Amino acid sequence: MPDQELDVRSLRKPDKHPAIFQAYDAIAAGESFVLVNNHDPRHLRDEFDTGHPGSYGWEYLVTGPAAWRIRIRKLATTPLPRILCDPATVAAGCDPDAAGAVWKLQMRERDLDSNIIRLQPAAGIGAHAGPDLDVLLLVLGGSGQLTTELGILQLHSGALVWLPRRSRRQFAAGPDGLAYLTVHQRRQSLVLGATAPGGSGR
Repeated sequence: MPDQELDVRSLRKPDKHPAIFQAYDAIAAGESFVLVNNHDPRHLRDEFDTGHPGSYGWEYLVTGPAAWRIRIRKLATTPLPRILCDPATVAAGCDPDAAGAVWKLQMRERDLDSNIIRLQPAAGIGAHAGPDLDVLLLVLGGSGQLTTELGILQLHSGALVWLPRRSRRQFAAGPDGLAYLTVHQRRQSLVLGATAPGGSGR
C-alpha cells in the first residue's frame, strides 16, 4: 500500500509543524507518510531529533527545487527513553558569567518541565509565593540559603528539596554561587529574575 502524502505547501508557516506532528502521532509503529514541502525542512528535522531521537526514519525522495518529498517513518510506538545530560557537569561547565536557566527540557510533547538554574555568587531570587504546583529541587553545586515563612534552610551540593505548591520562599546564593535542578509538572512559563549581588528580588 503506498504511503499517504501530506502536502503542507499551502499551509501558513505557523501551521505546518503542528500538522506534520499530528500526522506523525496518528500513524502506528512501522507506518510512514510522505511529506511534501516547498523547501528542505531542516528545522522540522531538528524538532524530530529533539523529541524522537532514534525512533523515527527520515528519507529524502525528491530534493527540490519546486518540491521536497520526504518519507517520515515511525519506528517505535513512543519516543525512546534516553539520557539527556549530566546535570552536575552542565552546571559546572557553563559560562562563569551565566545566570538564570542554563538548561531546560526541549521536547515538544511532555508532561514535565525541568531546568538547571545557576545563580551568581551573592545573587538571589527575591521572596515570592511559588506556583500552584509542587517542585522538586536538587542542589548541583555551590551553596546558599532558602528562606521559608518560618526559617532558613542551608543549601549544599546534593541536597534534595521539596517546595510545596504556593509556599513562600526566597533564595540567596553563597560565595561560590548556587546551581540547582528543578522538576515539576509542565505549566505556563514563569520568569523569576535573578537579583544582582546586594539587590532585591521582584
